[in-house]
Amino acid sequence: MIVILKPDMGEKNPEYRQILDFLAHKPNIKTRVHQEIGAQQTLTEIYLIGDTAALDKTEIESLPGVERVVRISEEYRVLGRHRDDGRATGFEYNGVKFSQDNLNVFAGLCAVDNPEHVEMMLKALRDNGQLCTRMGAYKPRTNPYSFQGHGKDCLPWVFELAGRYGIKVIAMEITHDSHLVEIQEALHKTGKPTGVMLQIGTRNTQNFELLKIVGRQRELPVLLKRGFGITLEESLNAAEYLASEGNRNIVFGLRGMKTNMGDPHRNFVDFAHVPVVKRLTRMPVCIDPSHSVGTRDRAPDGMLDISHVTAQGVIAGANMVLVDFHPVPTKALVDGPQALLLEELPYFLEDVAIAREAYEKRRELARNFLKKK
Repeated sequence: MIVILKPDMGEKNPEYRQILDFLAHKPNIKTRVHQEIGAQQTLTEIYLIGDTAALDKTEIESLPGVERVVRISEEYRVLGRHRDDGRATGFEYNGVKFSQDNLNVFAGLCAVDNPEHVEMMLKALRDNGQLCTRMGAYKPRTNPYSFQGHGKDCLPWVFELAGRYGIKVIAMEITHDSHLVEIQEALHKTGKPTGVMLQIGTRNTQNFELLKIVGRQRELPVLLKRGFGITLEESLNAAEYLASEGNRNIVFGLRGMKTNMGDPHRNFVDFAHVPVVKRLTRMPVCIDPSHSVGTRDRAPDGMLDISHVTAQGVIAGANMVLVDFHPVPTKALVDGPQALLLEELPYFLEDVAIAREAYEKRRELARNFLKKK
């Protein structure tokens, strides 16, 4: 059961104390408080755990300061969509909105290599009106002898360059809790010229201790990628691990499933699950066409497979696109064969806009049809 309080109902309000005291006297019930602190207001939700079936919903709703009460019987208690829920399907971070109703493109380097290439990438993004990017400082690799990323050494100049070119959010993968500390320290030491969305990759989707640690911090949002060899339900429960620890600013990433049935693509594209994740949860959904396809192969119609796959995800309602670009793919230290060229960025963005417009028209068509029923 979730008790949703009226906006700005915080610890200093007497009604807040009254509500918690009331719930504390209910037998076999534990409470957990979650707060969403926004630019305009603070929203507080109290999660009731235990014998909630015995609680009188109407009685709790009658308490001063309570906006509504939602009973939960399904999984994904924090992130799930529940009947009569009405909670937000997104969040705002560093001036950028992430929700199930909009779309952000994160084009950038799979792995940071040198300041020159990073600056070229960021300049191209600025010149094309973009606010977000991807920049890998820590790179988990299957081969222990492959490039593992520059790590904390590159963070200060990456952040400073991002600030110089007006980039608001960088998606950056971490593989260990020490990486979280290093990113936070580098952001603070450089004066927070940009923001970071922590990315938990497919190999760490079920690293539950890492999920708990990342979930306990609320400064940085999280992009959680689906595990490449587990079910969708298992991956969504991984997201619930994050949220249950307190951080609900989560984007769920689809990046393809590891199976030979996807050949010749690198992974079997799973973007049909975009609307499924949006139906089951309140998380915005990201697609990663680069790691799904893995090549720059071009179809007879002249379009890259990556562009076709991107359009499939966007037209299904994706809210974020994570895509590899590189100024000189042949010199990229990671995944150069799948990286798009900077000269292709305007075309790629226009193609994404066309797919998004098509989705919005389809959505409006569906809504108009339902109104007539």
